[in-house]
Amino acid sequence: MNKKELEKIKEKALQEHIPIIMDDTLEVIEERLKQNPPKRILEIGTAVGYSAICFTDFLAPDGLIDTIEREKDRVEEAKENLKKTEVEEKVNIYEGDAIDILPKLNEKYDAVFIDAAKGKYPFFLKESLRMIKPNGVIFADNILYKGYVMSDYNKHKQRTAVRNLREYIKEVSENPNLETEILEVGDGLAISRVKK
Repeated sequence: MNKKELEKIKEKALQEHIPIIMDDTLEVIEERLKQNPPKRILEIGTAVGYSAICFTDFLAPDGLIDTIEREKDRVEEAKENLKKTEVEEKVNIYEGDAIDILPKLNEKYDAVFIDAAKGKYPFFLKESLRMIKPNGVIFADNILYKGYVMSDYNKHKQRTAVRNLREYIKEVSENPNLETEILEVGDGLAISRVKK
């Protein structure tokens, strides 16, 4: 992987206010994935490809990442970035809305990274659970959403997102097949490991 190019991609995304994975969130995920390198990762929400590029470092040999992005401009930029960092062989981008694409996928994944429309997290969870392998792990980024999720936040603008993130937390916490922890890194990270 070309780390120099990766740094440039990160700087550009930050300058343009494109949401990318925060360093401390990435460190936690790296720690988990390096213990048991995944062969297949599913990422919901590619943006400019920054997190997918980072994740290629944690893959098992011959591992592959499937990532989904609905915005055409972002897909084009992500493809460019994959080339620049020399990891395009390891990442497969699905262009379109995850709501349409996920039900058509039938792969089995060792890890899932959810970082897309906050209001759709419960749907993403349902699809992830269908495809995750035993002992696999589901990471949900921005789960505390600026602190709104754990407060009595009720402003109209973000109400749906906040309600659905709370729903996600409830589902992963109460599911007997999952071991879930919610960490206050970045904007909140939920880590749910599937029991064998």
